[in-house]
Amino acid sequence: MRKEIFKEVIIPEGVEVNIHGNTVSVKGKEGEVTRKFNIRNLTFKLEGNKIIIGNKKSTKKEKKMTNTIAAHLKNMIIGVQNKYEYKLKVCSSHFPITVEVQKGKVTIKNFLGEKIPRITEVSPEAEIEVKGDVIIVKATDIEVAGQTAADLERVTRIRMRDRRVFQDGIFITEKAGVKI
Repeated sequence: MRKEIFKEVIIPEGVEVNIHGNTVSVKGKEGEVTRKFNIRNLTFKLEGNKIIIGNKKSTKKEKKMTNTIAAHLKNMIIGVQNKYEYKLKVCSSHFPITVEVQKGKVTIKNFLGEKIPRITEVSPEAEIEVKGDVIIVKATDIEVAGQTAADLERVTRIRMRDRRVFQDGIFITEKAGVKI
């Protein structure tokens, strides 16, 4: 049975939302996030300070898409108000690890005493700060911040050695304000 399902996302003051077809742009004091959604039969309406997503005759799949898109929009609105922040800790037992941030790249030197530095590409939307043994990743888009932090953690993954003995690496300690 098909039901009428609509979800409202409230837009706070200081945030500007533009909808063009299936593309949504959210602007705030910290920056702008644009995202293209696969909406199929769903409709986007901008009424006052609300975004209304839904359909008059929705199936289960469209209900799932409505709730997912609403969650993405809430994350976008939160991100443009204050940036998402991930904290990573550089852990080394014997060889001191050096982390350098260059244009679009992060270089990790002397990891496990290796001569060749490990390099990972970074999204231009993400800001990276290195303070001692703590790396801070900031971005207006939660997915960009999370993926950048995951890439930094992945590049120092140790293979072919016992993880109980070799505990060096870069590890996520805080995700978007929540300690792990």
